[in-house]
Amino acid sequence: MESKRWGSAILHGVIAIFIIALIVSFLFSVLLKLTSLTEDSIQWLVISCSFISVFIGGFIAGGKGKEKGWLIGGLTALTYTGIILLFQFLGYGTSLSSKQWLYHGGFLLIAMLGGILGVNVSTSKRQTS
Repeated sequence: MESKRWGSAILHGVIAIFIIALIVSFLFSVLLKLTSLTEDSIQWLVISCSFISVFIGGFIAGGKGKEKGWLIGGLTALTYTGIILLFQFLGYGTSLSSKQWLYHGGFLLIAMLGGILGVNVSTSKRQTS
């Protein structure tokens, strides 16, 4: 029963990451098309939004899992990394670069933090109800 709840929590977290990434990608593509901004000029903003989306995904997963947020958040980030790795390898025939591995290491840490906070927020809500 616990693994079913964890699987559902991780799935919710990964879906949240991809939905946020889709929305942010759409907004940035519109900005790039309609303004004089370049990809280089918004690179750090895109990276920041990536970390925020992974944090939110870890937070949601931790809240749904209700325990061991660091583990559920970490598994959410690893699932996300695995999906990205599969897309890149199967779609483009390349593996992750060393720079991308560093980003995904950061994603792992930030999702773990999000999972911890998600468990704590969901636990405090249950105790006050």
